[in-house]
Amino acid sequence: MKQELKSRETQDLIINTSFELFYEKGYNATSIPDVMKKTSLSKGAFYHHFKNKHEIGTRVIEVIIKRRIKEGFIDPLKETDKNIPELLLDVFTNRIKNYSEREKALGCPANNLIGEIGYTEQDFRIILKSLFEEWRQALINALEVGKSRNEVKKDVNSSAAAISLICAFEGVRSVRKVYDDDVIFNEFMESMGVFIKNLGV
Repeated sequence: MKQELKSRETQDLIINTSFELFYEKGYNATSIPDVMKKTSLSKGAFYHHFKNKHEIGTRVIEVIIKRRIKEGFIDPLKETDKNIPELLLDVFTNRIKNYSEREKALGCPANNLIGEIGYTEQDFRIILKSLFEEWRQALINALEVGKSRNEVKKDVNSSAAAISLICAFEGVRSVRKVYDDDVIFNEFMESMGVFIKNLGV
C-alpha cells in the first residue's frame, strides 16, 4: 500500500509539473529532460511511470485541463435553480475577474494546446473535442431550461448561442496574451453582458 501511494504521488508530481511546463513553455518546447530536471526524478524513476511525452500530455489533459474546465464552466452551468441569463453572465465574467496575472498573460491551457497541436496529435484532439462538446452541451441544456421557464427567448438557437459563448471566451483569452492591461477583458465583459441580456426575455 505504501508503494502504491508513493507511485501515485510520483505520477501526480510528473503530471502537475508537466502541466506547468506546458503552460509556461508550450507542449512542443517542453522535453522529458525538462520535466525530469524540474521534478528531480532520475531517468529510471521517470520512465517507470510514463513511456513518453505523448502519454504525459494525454494525462495532463484528462486530469488537469478537464478538471479546470469542468469546475470552472461545466459544473456551474448545472446550477439551473438560478436565473439562466444571470448564471451565464456569472460564469463568463466572474471567472475572468478572478484570474491571476499569470493566467491573464499565459491564456487558456486548453486553447493553447489546441493552437499548438492542430491535427498533429489526433489523440489529444479527440479528448479536447469531447471536453469542449461537454461544455457546449451543458450550455445548451442551461439555455433550454431558461426557455422552459420563460427566462430565455424561445427563438434563441441554443446550439449557436452556446458555441458563440465558448468561442468568444476562448478568443478573448488568446488575444489578451498580447496585451499588458485588462482593457480588452473589460470590453469583453461589457459586450458579453449585452449578448447574454439579448438572449433573455
